[in-house]
Amino acid sequence: MENNSGIFTRIQETPENLKTVAKKKLNQPGWRFGHITARVTEAGSFVVETLLLNTREGKGLVIESLLPENNPEYPSLTPDIPAAHRAERALGDFFGITAKDHPHWHTLILSSDAWEPDLTPLSPTCRGKREPFLFTNVTGEGVHEIPVGPIHAGIIEPGHFRFSCAGEIITHMDIRLGYQHRGVEKRLTEINWQNTRFTAESNSSDTAAGNALAHSIAIEQIADINPPERAQYLRTISLELERLANHIGDMGALSGDIGFSAGAALFSQNRGYVLGMAQLLTGKRTQRYYIKPGGVSRDADSSTLKKLAENCIILKKTMKEHIPLVLENSAVIERMENTGILSQRMAKDFGIVGPAGRASGSGYDARTVFPHGVFPEYAPAPAFYKTGDVLSRAKVKADEIFSSIEIIEKIIANIPAGEYELKNLPSNLRPESYGIGITEAWRGELIHWITTDSKGKISRYSIKDPSFNNWTGLGIAVRGNLVADFPLCNKSFNLSYSGSDL
Repeated sequence: MENNSGIFTRIQETPENLKTVAKKKLNQPGWRFGHITARVTEAGSFVVETLLLNTREGKGLVIESLLPENNPEYPSLTPDIPAAHRAERALGDFFGITAKDHPHWHTLILSSDAWEPDLTPLSPTCRGKREPFLFTNVTGEGVHEIPVGPIHAGIIEPGHFRFSCAGEIITHMDIRLGYQHRGVEKRLTEINWQNTRFTAESNSSDTAAGNALAHSIAIEQIADINPPERAQYLRTISLELERLANHIGDMGALSGDIGFSAGAALFSQNRGYVLGMAQLLTGKRTQRYYIKPGGVSRDADSSTLKKLAENCIILKKTMKEHIPLVLENSAVIERMENTGILSQRMAKDFGIVGPAGRASGSGYDARTVFPHGVFPEYAPAPAFYKTGDVLSRAKVKADEIFSSIEIIEKIIANIPAGEYELKNLPSNLRPESYGIGITEAWRGELIHWITTDSKGKISRYSIKDPSFNNWTGLGIAVRGNLVADFPLCNKSFNLSYSGSDL
């Protein structure tokens, strides 16, 4: 099994040694837990694969552990590496693999009331052992439960939150997803690789550019191709426009959740302005079908780039006027400050990524580390704060609004001439290879991990959406807060349900 990027290396370890090797590596400066997943060999054996990332050198290590044929289990990483806890539960759901001594072992996605209790859809027989979903039982005088969802009053994705409260104070919150499982990862192994991008980018629809870019990078590593330089610049504009649209939208949504109607109205309009810029570049406000393996689907002529540059000037001026209306408003600050605190220790232990992680003291931004588009060359200095509250998360997004505008302006000023796509892509992928695409999507680190079999067909496709990490952060941040402040905490993370349910 090989990777052609020169970024990732692979080693084999026994299941018994996996935790020791991973923990030793993670104790070294700059290393973080990336993901843990599994695949099935052509002989039908399970292989657990653990991805560790070096955020100082922009490299990664894949630890491969072959499980015994008649005993698909291994010692859980979670007691020593808490960031692995949800991914290990997903192994139980989809493969029937058991992470022994996992402290909270039960189904993550495939709850027994919606799915057959022994269904493990990615295992060779599609049948295995799975533990039912269990809500945490919080007891004590005056403790009561408040169930919310999965169907909500607003037009949002389905998810169930169960609050255990002492009066109006949240003492614990269980998060249950899995209400719209689509079988995305399995489907990506069933179609020709030339068509996989359409499914891969729809993993989470508000992150089409981020997913399409991560997918393209992984495919390009396996196919051993490099897109034209101009395409890399255009891809990055697309990625940063997506970041702008969503961060600006979040500023408006936060305003709405605290009753600041002026901010809600202004930022909703500003978000629409950025979506118009995205349509100018890609042909669609959602930026679907634009980034693809080998480049992008259409070029941007000089008039388009000039118009985008003019829009950046207008947008920057508007943001300098509108953002202070929120972040310098004493009534807004009173609601956001010291609300929904996620400590630096908890954020680090559970691998929280993106603005949520950087608001809790993390300096990690994949744009500064891993090649995607014209990053790390054009990467901004990470915006980070240390207090970990709603206000800090809003400030990170505000800072990134301005840095994204500056990135787009620099790219337009320096974009090279040339082709925007490779004309002749290989018909087959390299056999027995793997590609790992990492991007800094607007919610944070996004990973697409593709493996091919002996015939060059995609045999395993694993996606780690940033929300997959960050749901744990939300669950921790709401503790000790008023029930009435949950919508504000929730919106400050603004996580994807569908991105965690593939």
